[in-house]
Amino acid sequence: MGRKASNVERRGAVAGRERGCERGLGRRFRRAFTIIEVLVIVLIVGILATIVATRLIGRVGQARGTAAAANANALGTAVESFWADCGQPSTGAELASFLMERPSNVDAAKWQGPYLKNQDQLLDPWGRAFMMVMPGVRNADFDIVSYGADGKPGGEGENTDIVKP
Repeated sequence: MGRKASNVERRGAVAGRERGCERGLGRRFRRAFTIIEVLVIVLIVGILATIVATRLIGRVGQARGTAAAANANALGTAVESFWADCGQPSTGAELASFLMERPSNVDAAKWQGPYLKNQDQLLDPWGRAFMMVMPGVRNADFDIVSYGADGKPGGEGENTDIVKP
């Protein structure tokens, strides 16, 4: 019935399986990427990351400018509230001195502060204190000013001065 396979025939069968890879039978066993495929993928991801990063960097500066304008408006409102309650702040007074603590020349019954929730509201997005200019350059009574990213008067883009209210 059945004949027993000899060692030569067995070796031939094993060799045939190895040759089967050459005929396409072994492709189902290939699971790894070649180094070229990996390099191409890394290159594509790097190019995409560069494109996205350059677009986002411009947006960060724009967002800081928008945040500075909103914070300056909020400070302007706080100064107006102080002004309505206590009268005009003394010239040269720092924002923190009269918005967070009652000045000594203001009657305790008039002062309704603190006019801000915390000291952080006194800082622009670049970490510098907002300034109050009296009388204002753009507004009649006062201006709240941030000199932008560079901290110097004038400039464009991120360095644009923010003057509110």
